Amino acid sequence: MSFGYVPIASILLGEDALDQIIAPYEPNLNRIGGERLDAGQLAAPAPIFYLVATGGTEGAILELRAARSKSAPDEPAFLLAHPGNNSLPAALEVLARLQQDGDPGRIFYLKGPSDTDGHQRITDTLHDLDVRRALRQARIGLVGEPSDWLVASMPDPVVVRETWGPEVVPSDLSAVQEMVRAAPQDELAAHIASLVNQATGVHEPSSTEIEDVVRVYVALRQIVDQHALDAITVRCFDLVLDLKTTGCFALAQLADEGIIAGCEGDLVSTVGLLWAHKLLGQVAWMANPAQLDENRNTLWLAHCTVPRTIVQDYCLRSHFESGLGVGIQGTLPTGPVTLLRIGGQAMDQLWLAEGDIIQAGYAENLCRTQAEVQLTRGGAVEDLLNAPLGNHLVLVPGHHLARLQAWWETMIDHEQPLLYSPNTASMASSTSSAR
Repeated sequence: MSFGYVPIASILLGEDALDQIIAPYEPNLNRIGGERLDAGQLAAPAPIFYLVATGGTEGAILELRAARSKSAPDEPAFLLAHPGNNSLPAALEVLARLQQDGDPGRIFYLKGPSDTDGHQRITDTLHDLDVRRALRQARIGLVGEPSDWLVASMPDPVVVRETWGPEVVPSDLSAVQEMVRAAPQDELAAHIASLVNQATGVHEPSSTEIEDVVRVYVALRQIVDQHALDAITVRCFDLVLDLKTTGCFALAQLADEGIIAGCEGDLVSTVGLLWAHKLLGQVAWMANPAQLDENRNTLWLAHCTVPRTIVQDYCLRSHFESGLGVGIQGTLPTGPVTLLRIGGQAMDQLWLAEGDIIQAGYAENLCRTQAEVQLTRGGAVEDLLNAPLGNHLVLVPGHHLARLQAWWETMIDHEQPLLYSPNTASMASSTSSAR
C-alpha cells in the first residue's frame, strides 16, 4: 500500500449508497497504490487521503484529521474531491478551515474515475512525501564557517533542520586542509587524467595546480565518506588563501558523483541544490547573477565551477578572483531552465522563475562558467533588484516551476500559499517574500 483513502459521507447516506458513489473511483485509486481504509485505521503508516464522498462532511473530516494527527502530526491533509454530491464544496470548506488554523493541506479534484492527470498529481504528492522524508534524513557537511560576505545567507543549523529537515554536520577547515596536504598520491592519477583528458584545453593552470585541486577532492571525499554526508559546502576561499588552491574541481566532481556540493559555505544554496536533486533528480548549478537587463528580462549567471555532467564541454582555467588553482569554464547548453532561491531568516521564503539559456559566455571579467538566461514565467529579474533573497541562485535544467511550487506550498509554506496560476506570465517574487 502506497497510500490509504478513507471515504467520508453524510450521515444521511447509507453504506450501499456510499459504495455506489465511490465504486467507480476505487479501481484506479487501487491501481496507483491506494487501499480503502476505515476510520479505525487512521494510525496506518502509509499516507492517508480523505475521500470526500458527499457534502455535509466537513465536521467529520476535521475530526478524522485531528485523530490522524496523533500518529502522523506532520502529514498534510490530503482531500480527494469529485464532481458530484457536493464533494468539492465540502473539500473547499475544509481546506479553508485548515489553512485558517495554519494546517497544511491540498485538494485533489478528480474530474472522473479515469482522470489520469488527477491520479498523476496523487502519485507526484506521494513522491513529494518521500522527498520530504529524504530531506529529513539528509546530512549536510559544513566545512568551516560560511564565507564572511554571505551576510544574508548564514542560517542557524537549527533553522535548516526545522524548516527543511537536513542535519548540518560541521567539520574543522584546518583539519581538512591537513587532509589535502596528506592526500595519497596513488589516488590522484585517475582523477587528474579524467579532468585533463576530457577538457577541450588547459589554459592557465600548471600540472602542480591541477594535482592540488585533485588533492582537495580526495580530502573532501574522505569527509563525505567518514560522516555519511548527502551534501557538503566548503568555505573554499580559505583554501585559496592558505593552500593557494581551489575547491572548484572537487565540488564539481562530488556533484557529478551524486554528492550535492555548494560553494563558499552557503548552506542556503546547498539546501536548494539538494532539494532540486531529491525532487527532480537533477544535478543543478549554483551561480552568481552578474549582470541583468530589466527590459529584456535577462540575466547573466557566472561561477568558477560547474558539474561537468551538465555542460557540453569545458576547459580548465584559473580561478577568476585569485588567478590561482583551477576553475572550470563550461559551456552550458541552450534550452529550458528553472531558477530558484531560498531565503529569509527562517529559510521560509522562495523565489522561482522559468526561462531559457540563450547563450554561453566567455567574458574575462566574470567567473569562468557563464550563461545568459531569459526569464519567461514566474519571477522577473527586477525582483532580484527590489527584493533579493541573497546573491546565489540555483539553476536547474528543464522547466519545473509548477512541480517545485506544488511541493513548496504543501511542505514548507503552510501559512500563505501562492496565489498564482502556473499559466500566468509572472509571479510575485514573494513565493513568500511578501510576508
